[in-house]
Amino acid sequence: MDLDGIKGILRTFAEVEARGVSPLYEHLALQAAADDDVAGLLAAARDGEVRGTLLMAAAHRLVQADPIHPLSRYYPSLGGFDGVDSETWPLFRSFLLERADKARALISSRYTQTNEVRRAALLYPGVARAAREAGGKVSLLEVGCSAGLLLGLDRFGYRYQCDGGDQLTAGPAKSAVGLHCALDLAAGAVVPKLPKKLAVLDRAGLDRAPVDLADEDELAWLEACVWADQPDRIRLLRTAAAEQAKHRPRLIAGDGVDDLASAAASLEGPLVVITSHALAYFPAEKRAEFVATLAGLAGSRPLWWVSEEFYGAGLETVLPGRAELAGSDGLATLGVVRWEDGKPEAHALARTAPHGQRMTWLPL
Repeated sequence: MDLDGIKGILRTFAEVEARGVSPLYEHLALQAAADDDVAGLLAAARDGEVRGTLLMAAAHRLVQADPIHPLSRYYPSLGGFDGVDSETWPLFRSFLLERADKARALISSRYTQTNEVRRAALLYPGVARAAREAGGKVSLLEVGCSAGLLLGLDRFGYRYQCDGGDQLTAGPAKSAVGLHCALDLAAGAVVPKLPKKLAVLDRAGLDRAPVDLADEDELAWLEACVWADQPDRIRLLRTAAAEQAKHRPRLIAGDGVDDLASAAASLEGPLVVITSHALAYFPAEKRAEFVATLAGLAGSRPLWWVSEEFYGAGLETVLPGRAELAGSDGLATLGVVRWEDGKPEAHALARTAPHGQRMTWLPL
């Protein structure tokens, strides 16, 4: 990709993804989009991996390794408390360019690996619906699982703050991982009914580069991929990682399409396949292949696809004509799909904020 293309990606990241969510990353990405030297570091990324999040994660990892540098005072993840000011960009630029070789090494060898634990609160209603339709226990297969933290969603506790101040609770009453999510209702929607527990037969994750949380360097990279001015997300990541150490899921290294059938075959019973902001990393043709593979697998066993993805990342192939889901508001869609006699039965359940902080329930 040429430099102008890289700058455009950084600008879009700042204006669409970071704006209103991360003042630090919005500022840094906007400045980087106008700087040939900093933007040019992303030229080291592998094909299809040029992303604003990758540049920010590489910088975050380098600051983690040098926490006494003055730049750290702008990184709440490292105890910093200064807001963006006139020194933020000059410090960031000089810090990163002084470590350009290290930055390129990270950018060329790493993927943007996120494991946003709060997305479990978005997926839980979809998985619960699939389990109810299955009539009992289900197995879980997460595609694009990273470290597989979302595979523990049946062990998390949930509090949904509803319109009007009411709270909806779900999951175990006592859980080391407690998640809070605002639950708004679109016109005509009613509050969903959620079970206190899910019965999970087995679980596995499929990822091109699964993260081993027992490896301190891998965990540090996963933390570096969390946005630096959102330390609560990092604390939650660490809590979920500690809980996962007691219940390690099986993680399979493989392609999300080519190895999907074999991964699914390793799990018994009705199968719920989960994706959460994973299909955006697939080329368009791979997304179509992914959905077609799911449809094929559903011909021989009960199978549901619970997706928390942007509407243009695959769900539109089984739920066409929903232009209202394809807005530029930065929201994804929680969808549930099952196949009967080869035909998809798809439902859009909610619009979802990217880091699990809010969802708007839709009328069925």
